[in-house]
Amino acid sequence: MADAIRVAVAGHRGKVGSILVQAFQAEPGMDYVGGVGSDDDLAAFLKKNRPHALVDFTRPSVALHNALVAVAAGTAPVVGTSGIPAEGVDKIEVACKAKGLGGIVAPNFAIGAVVMMYLAEIAAPHFDAAEIVEMHNAAKLDSPSGTALSTARRLAARRGNKPFSHRRAEKEMLAGTRGGEEGGIAVHSIRLPGFVADQEVIFGLPGQSMTIAHRTTSREAYVPGVLLAIRRVTSERRFYRGLDELLGLHPGG
Repeated sequence: MADAIRVAVAGHRGKVGSILVQAFQAEPGMDYVGGVGSDDDLAAFLKKNRPHALVDFTRPSVALHNALVAVAAGTAPVVGTSGIPAEGVDKIEVACKAKGLGGIVAPNFAIGAVVMMYLAEIAAPHFDAAEIVEMHNAAKLDSPSGTALSTARRLAARRGNKPFSHRRAEKEMLAGTRGGEEGGIAVHSIRLPGFVADQEVIFGLPGQSMTIAHRTTSREAYVPGVLLAIRRVTSERRFYRGLDELLGLHPGG
């Protein structure tokens, strides 16, 4: 029988982290070795507990540091914290390759959300306009969500040299009501109690529209994707920029 995968969690007391801890404790083939908080010495924790993977659901301001410390200790980073800048993800990838480790930074670990983005990319070349509405709980720190921003950029890239048409109001009665804009796509953020993480991509053509939506009813939605990522990055020396790469979802590929 293969040895269990030793897993630690940064942000283990958080809304997502606490659910992941329960999942790891119940998952066959995984050994949850403990959680680490913002006041703990991460390097000392990793040296003592020797996890194969460190799962991070914290804040953008600390997630990059946590990932780099993990790599230095020989631990594969599995980062679900959104808002890490592109140059930060580059640093993690370079560190993983230098150390011969696998790793992943994903804006969303919900498999349904990743499939939603994949389907939206397939639709992108066939519609002239698109808007994104993302809905999260009131405590979410970043706006728009990492998933929404990633979706907008991917859809715009899929259009190539034929950008989406974004019509702004001739008379804006309230500033910002047409949303932010990324690649010709309006992005709208809703922050209310009662939501976990929902997103809609709405496409339009004359006389018709099409909506691709993903609903999250609980944070358990992230568990299957995180488990899959842990198994993959601890068994191969590859770095992934998103769960879609790991699932092999490549429109037109």
